[in-house]
Amino acid sequence: MKKYLDILADIERKISEGQFESGQKLPSVRNAAKIYSCSVSTVTRAYTELESRHMIYSISQSGYYVVEKPGKGPDAAEGGQIDFASASPDPSLFPYLDFRHALNQALDTYQSHLFTCGEAEGLERLRHTLVSHFAEDQVFARAERIIVTAGANQALEILAKMPFPNGKSFILVEQPSYDIYLRYLEAEGIPVCGISRTTAGIDLQQLEEKFKHGGIKFFYTMSRYHSPLGTSFSREERKAIARLAGKYDVYVVEDDYMADLGEEPGTDPIYAYNGMSHVIYLKSFSKIIFPGLRLGAAVLPEKLLKAFCEYKRYADTSQLSQAALEVYIKSGMYERHKRKIRSQYADRIRELNKAVLRHNGSGLIDIPPVSSGLYVPFKLPKKVNLERLVERLAAKKILVVSSKRFYLSDYREQEKFLRISIARAQPERIEEGVREIIGEVSRELKCLV
Repeated sequence: MKKYLDILADIERKISEGQFESGQKLPSVRNAAKIYSCSVSTVTRAYTELESRHMIYSISQSGYYVVEKPGKGPDAAEGGQIDFASASPDPSLFPYLDFRHALNQALDTYQSHLFTCGEAEGLERLRHTLVSHFAEDQVFARAERIIVTAGANQALEILAKMPFPNGKSFILVEQPSYDIYLRYLEAEGIPVCGISRTTAGIDLQQLEEKFKHGGIKFFYTMSRYHSPLGTSFSREERKAIARLAGKYDVYVVEDDYMADLGEEPGTDPIYAYNGMSHVIYLKSFSKIIFPGLRLGAAVLPEKLLKAFCEYKRYADTSQLSQAALEVYIKSGMYERHKRKIRSQYADRIRELNKAVLRHNGSGLIDIPPVSSGLYVPFKLPKKVNLERLVERLAAKKILVVSSKRFYLSDYREQEKFLRISIARAQPERIEEGVREIIGEVSRELKCLV
């Protein structure tokens, strides 16, 4: 066995046995070389390997320290709750240690540059890194067409207010759709209209009529892992939407906020089929890293760049956060974490599907075949009183979200369902929660007899 592997194994053992405690400083490289009777380069190699395994971390001009074992984050099951409501990532899956390394590396690399105002378009090196990052999802664009934003919401608000070259004014939204954006559009008095989308997809003939006669400025859609439906458009639907956008000079705002949580083949975004002329591609990193990171990016057609930048005006995203994200992606840590969280969430979706299969023998609820992402809608019988059901479940400490919030206030053709999120649902309690939901639906229906 090579000497550095002996050192590696010894330090790992001492950390696991508590001889080196969380936060403790390790012997300096020179002292360790004396302890292990080896060269400085051998110790450096062992320490570097331990750092890559996130067992230790380095502080410039100070030395190496044992990584502190994170305490339990906010417990999704605190107080006995089963949380099927939260859409934010599970804190227990946050990549604290990786991102701390990325922050330290960013500080060492960029130094004082991180504390300047920066450019409104975003950190140049991050934008260049995003070129190759997006290309993995078949989103090909030059760095000049990528604008870093304070999350996807900022981009959505700018797009709603800025003029478009087609001279049209109405925003077309799926029904149901992203509730926070719907409330924003209504509060700002922005012209908005809806088109029905179900777990089976969208009526392309109706969409074409809207594009042709509706004065549509842009169509806001989540082509993959829709919120709240959890489903994705078929390849044929995505191709058709891209074609209709070009034919009728209607822009498509494609919110691909959960692209990293799926792994089904053949799920390229609408952007991949449009030739970059009529699709604005939005990406957020909050569902993968931290919701508080507030970083996203917009890939814009050339015709929209000037107006978008005029409305954005100034740098409003942290230079430090951008630099850390650039390091995090470029180092491969993002890809590694993406695979981990994708696997965790897929396991939870599987547990949910198994529980429904086990307890829904009478067919009281209807769910689509969802295997990735965060959301599964539980479609309910029309007779069920949705508000009362949510309250009864809350009394049992089971948190769910009613479908009503995901529709425009005046949209009449609403489906009745519970949006179930597995983001913070503890795997060992998923079956219990599903069983109670189905039980309450059954009791609700009996009350109506």
